[in-house]
This record gives sequence, structure tokens and C-alpha cells, in this order.
Amino acid sequence: MTRRSAICAIKRDTDGAAAVEFALILPLLCMLLLGMSDTLYNAYSNSVLEGAMQKASRDQTLQVNNTALANAALDAQVLQLIRGVAPTATATSTRKSYPNFSAVGAPEPFTDSNGDGDRDAGECYDDINGNGQWNADRGANGDGGASDVVLYTMTIVYPRVFPAHAFIGGSPTMTLSASAIMKNQPWMDQTIPTPARRCT
Repeated sequence: MTRRSAICAIKRDTDGAAAVEFALILPLLCMLLLGMSDTLYNAYSNSVLEGAMQKASRDQTLQVNNTALANAALDAQVLQLIRGVAPTATATSTRKSYPNFSAVGAPEPFTDSNGDGDRDAGECYDDINGNGQWNADRGANGDGGASDVVLYTMTIVYPRVFPAHAFIGGSPTMTLSASAIMKNQPWMDQTIPTPARRCT
């Protein structure tokens, strides 16, 4: 066999071609599987968080749970359920109260003297939450009182289970947040204080 015919025979030989092709697509396939697994795991964790928040928010509306001690117990209950999915998760929570549902997330009203749509220093405002300063969210920190609407938010952070972030430059931790809005039961008449008018 001449050298030329040997080279032609090698060119025509397709043995092992599938292994080479598989080796070329394997890294991409692994990244795809890791990314999908990470996405599905985080979606499931978010679903568990949402369910835990709904249960805790229903319990929150009772007068017996309108204390800081009860709040800590409800937060611990949510975290315990989350740790069934993400064992090393950490959590932080906030509660803001409003007089009614339409006030949730709304700014404190102010007099827009120059008509620019922004609250500038010196423009008078109603200090609805009583903290002595104008706020873009009028909610008062805490559970409020009877018949008040409460926005309960929980944020959890846990390390990613699948290392997809290492290939795409993402964060090694995942942060999820869920909120629930509920209305406290009317165990007494609702107290709505008259807001102070401030011009600072």
C-alpha cells in the first residue's frame, strides 16, 4: 500500500467519529442540564416559600399573633418549611401595615408646589406612618392593629445546589422573596390616627 492510498484509507475511516462528536457536545449538554436543574430547583423552592407564606399570613391575622414574639414564631415556621428544601437557607422578614388595601405601596400625599411630580425638600406632606419624614411607601413598620392591612414579606438566601453559576458567571447563592397581603381580624374598632402635616 502506497503512502497516498494509506492516507485516503484513513480519511475514509469513520470509526470513533461518534465519540469525537459526543466529546464536542458533552460540555454544552452538561451546562444545559445543570442550568435546567438549577432553574427547576429554584422554582420548587419558590413554590414552597409561597405556600409557607400563605399559611403564616393566615395565622398572622389573629389577635393572638399580633406580637413580636408571635411574629418570630411565624417566621421560624416559614423558615422550617423552606429548610426542608434548602437546609442552609437564611431568612429575613418585614411587615408593614396600612389602613386599607388601596394604601399598600402608595406614597404619603404631598403638595407638589413646583409641579415636577416629585416631593422636594420644603414641600408639605402628610406624615401618615408617623416616622417624621416623607416616605415613598406610607406603610408603618409592624403588624398594625385590628382591621389593618399587613404586607408580610420574607426573603430567603441559600447556596445554589447546582454549579451552573460557575460557567455563566452568576452568584453562588440564590435569593428568593415572597409577599402576602392580609387583613387583621376586627377584634376591636380600627384605629386610624390623624396624620401630622409637615413641611420640612
